[in-house]
Amino acid sequence: MSVVPVFLYHAVSDDSPSWLARFTVSPRRFVEQLDMIADSGLRVVPLRQLVAALLGGPPVPPRSAVLTFDDGYADFATTVAPLLAARGLPSTLYVTTGALEPSDGGPFPSVATLGWAQVRELDAAGVEIGGHTETHPQLDTLPRTTVREEVAGCKRRIEDALGHRVDSFAYPHGYSSRTVRALVREAGWTSAAAIRAASAFSSQEDDPLRFARLMVQADTGPDRFALWTGGAGAPVAPFAESLRTRGWRAYRRARAVAGRPYRAIPV
Repeated sequence: MSVVPVFLYHAVSDDSPSWLARFTVSPRRFVEQLDMIADSGLRVVPLRQLVAALLGGPPVPPRSAVLTFDDGYADFATTVAPLLAARGLPSTLYVTTGALEPSDGGPFPSVATLGWAQVRELDAAGVEIGGHTETHPQLDTLPRTTVREEVAGCKRRIEDALGHRVDSFAYPHGYSSRTVRALVREAGWTSAAAIRAASAFSSQEDDPLRFARLMVQADTGPDRFALWTGGAGAPVAPFAESLRTRGWRAYRRARAVAGRPYRAIPV
């Protein structure tokens, strides 16, 4: 089975709020990781190339990798995009539409996010823009009608803003379920990024509606990252959902029903 590392980043910054620090990589570390990808012989390909393979099209070239970024923080435009452009690297940015307009609240407290004008500029520059819901909820704990509003509403808003179709979706927190995936498909998304077993390799046999990613965090050291660039150090999807994952979903659903939802992001 040919492994495909799909790297997942959130913020790339030297200054993040405490709740986001665990998921933040410094610009210096990010540059080091891009250099490690290049030195390893990995070829970064557009996400659509992997998705086409997952949907039965031509396989991706050997030693392929994909770069993805979640949420839509402002540092993507100021820090990440210039670094990727200088290296000619494609990427996919999954934006949470409710965070793209100035407001006193929003799903991501105390951190700067992109605006619609910047998203349009990134799209014009060749960054693939994908959807990450409207308010970044835990979709697998919500009623069907609310899930449908989150995934379909997000798609409509992005397509209206960009003036063209968008196909790529990512589940907030990596959480999905069979029902959620069916609603994502119903809304017209052709792929959906997940987080399997905290971090896992994708492969050309992976599920396009929950393909696996490797989550790069503040504590992802060079040794672990080197293993990933070499195709080792993580399980390879597809694999069955674990009992632990099912239990965690049941726990969060029970709390949501009881009116005491688990807060994945402090507010």
